Formats: sequence, C-alpha cells, structure tokens
Amino acid sequence: MTDSNFRQLSDRFFASPQIGVADIDSARELGITLIVNNRPEDESSDQTPGAEIEAAAKAAGIGYLAIPVTHAGFSVPQVEALAAAIENDDGKILGYCRSGTRSTLLWALARASMGDDPSSISDAAELAGYDTSPVRPAMDMLAAHNRD
Repeated sequence: MTDSNFRQLSDRFFASPQIGVADIDSARELGITLIVNNRPEDESSDQTPGAEIEAAAKAAGIGYLAIPVTHAGFSVPQVEALAAAIENDDGKILGYCRSGTRSTLLWALARASMGDDPSSISDAAELAGYDTSPVRPAMDMLAAHNRD
C-alpha cells in the first residue's frame, strides 16, 4: 500500500489533506467506497481538480461526492448532505480538503446531527490530530435537537 495521509476518525470515516490521483489506489486498498471532496474548486493553484479525482475514483470503482466548504463556514445543507452520505454508503468514506480540518469538522457536525455524543466525536477527532472546538457549540445544539 502506498503512503497516505488518511486519518481514521471512526470505523468508517477517514479525513485527509488534499489527495491526488495517485492516492486513489491507497483509498481502494483501504476499502474506501466513497470519496467526499470538501474543497471548493480553484481554492488554490496547487490542488488537484475535483474532476480528476472524480474520474480516477470512478475508474477504481469508488464513488465521489463534492460538498465544498468555504472558509465562510458550514451550512445545514452541507451537514445534511454528509449525514445522508454516511447513512447511505455501507463502506468506508474518505473526506478531504486542504488540511483535513474542514472534512473533520463537517463529519463531526454530521455525526452530532445523527445523534452521536459530541464528547465521543471530539475524542475521536483528537486521536486523529484534529480539534473540533470551533464547532463544538453547533455539535451540542445538533445533538440536543436530535434528542428532542
């Protein structure tokens, strides 16, 4: 297996900094069945275009979904889209962005909206090297709303 920067957040979800076409083989070997691109196109000149990642993923039998997140923050439709992807895909999912942080924070919000405990979500993210404190109040709100 080639070296990758995939960080495991749960048994089914991984986050990563920007991936390239060469990372698709590593994803397939890991059992990834869906790649979620959380970068807006043309965010930086050094990023691999989403269309290239999508084509390589599909050629490898891996699904692809774009849920771009800008530095402006997260929206309910983005959280709902990732939650639906998690619920509808039985395999492993890889989310990526510039550093993996936006993918992790979106995952944390989606899991909280699905009823997972925010503290457990934060602990899992921390083990992978990510900090969920920027979205912790929203996680708590989403989890509380799910319990109502």
